[in-house]
Amino acid sequence: MPKIGVESVRRKELIAAAISAIHARGSLDVTIRDIAARAGVSQGLAHHYFGSKDRLITSAMRHLLELYSAQVRQRLRRAGSPRERISAIVAASLGDDQFQPEVVSAWLVFYVHAQVSADARKLLALYTRRLRSNLVHALKPLAGARAGLIAEGIGALIDGIYIRQALGSDPQMFRDGHRLVEDYVDVQLAALR
Repeated sequence: MPKIGVESVRRKELIAAAISAIHARGSLDVTIRDIAARAGVSQGLAHHYFGSKDRLITSAMRHLLELYSAQVRQRLRRAGSPRERISAIVAASLGDDQFQPEVVSAWLVFYVHAQVSADARKLLALYTRRLRSNLVHALKPLAGARAGLIAEGIGALIDGIYIRQALGSDPQMFRDGHRLVEDYVDVQLAALR
């Protein structure tokens, strides 16, 4: 295997190990040593590829954002109307893949980490901007000038449902969350008619 292929595989293994370690601890109270051991590589190799735990954690979050973005794009390709585009974004945001235990743990820790890490804060801002931009694009033909406000409401509902589900406050929330957001969109659009 060419050297570049090995590096790519090792980076992916370390990112997966970081997500797993965060889930196991429920916090960022993990070390490069913990992560490297989970990945089956040396601590020195982990430092070589990422430089620091913060950069490794940021890379793990970037990876999760890329997976989420791919899901959004895949669903948007099948959407045939602006309203279907909204539903596609909601479905990707509240889909089963987003609620895998390790993904949930990583996201919750990421939100907290963004309070103290400029890189994590930038990634979180990127996620928020993309979500809003995708929603506004879909909402403009249906809601005109109110598209931004409705998009903010959808984003807040998605984040709130996600956090409540992640914290286990109400198992029914997960089953009803998608419908709750869809109902909000329907009510907002009906009010404009």
